[in-house]
Amino acid sequence: MPDPSRRLTEIVVGSFACALLALAQPTLAQDGPPPGDGPPRMPMTLPADPRTQERTYTFAPTGEEMKYTLFVSSKVKPDVPAPLIVALHGMGGDSRFIARERLIDLAEEGGYVVVAPMGYNTVGWYGSPVIVMGGGAPNPANLTELSELDVMTVTQIARSTFNIDPQRMYLMGHSMGGAGTLFLGQKHAEYWAAIAAIAPAAFMMQPTQKEILAPLKAANIPVMITEGSIDNVVPPESVRTWAAAASELDMAHEYLEIEGMDHGTIIGASMPDIFRFFAEHKRTLPPPSGPRGGPPLPRASN
Repeated sequence: MPDPSRRLTEIVVGSFACALLALAQPTLAQDGPPPGDGPPRMPMTLPADPRTQERTYTFAPTGEEMKYTLFVSSKVKPDVPAPLIVALHGMGGDSRFIARERLIDLAEEGGYVVVAPMGYNTVGWYGSPVIVMGGGAPNPANLTELSELDVMTVTQIARSTFNIDPQRMYLMGHSMGGAGTLFLGQKHAEYWAAIAAIAPAAFMMQPTQKEILAPLKAANIPVMITEGSIDNVVPPESVRTWAAAASELDMAHEYLEIEGMDHGTIIGASMPDIFRFFAEHKRTLPPPSGPRGGPPLPRASN
């Protein structure tokens, strides 16, 4: 007999792919012209927030120059450990999509360093199960490993470059990046003081929600999940299940569903509460071992 939960996941994933394509806006720049009768093709790009920096480093597994976006608050001082936010973009965008606007406003106010990795490419999924638009297999075959490694390498570059407070390192992400936040949050639980998933497109992890959340509870890492009430890309019903699983595990978490917000507007609307949540939490377990950045890493370039 077919597994009904698996069938439900397949239906939701299919709806996600269709809705995500429909969400693409004609004002976004694209690689190649849009179809005559459809939405723009991905990847989509936006101009960088002028307050951020575009940096690159040489990605060891492939030899490619990998981009990431950096913001450093004017309040960051070399002799004072600064909090760090690692921000993961959504599917089809790049690091500029999330490291901008309200996130940067609040990072400036709070004295944060922010890094937004590419996740290897625009559809990397950061180590979490890959949803391939139109079906098929991930490209390259080891995409999950490359995407995860890019995030963790950029995290280590930030720790090696700046005086980062190891008790105040935070992870956030939107949509695909929200799924990546839940996945990397639990897999690398020794890093984070708190994590925040915005409208997480974590459909492929629905059957194992409690297994994903359990390491976060064990590491005493609080989780915030935000969602828009009219999100037609990642339906609120699918996101509430994560909050319910966290409640059943009796772990520290907040679920915030904002009335009238959709899959795009929920990003900026979430930021004040996410920054409030991060400011309330410092790490209570030992930080990652090693001198600030751990093992030697490739030098980042401007």
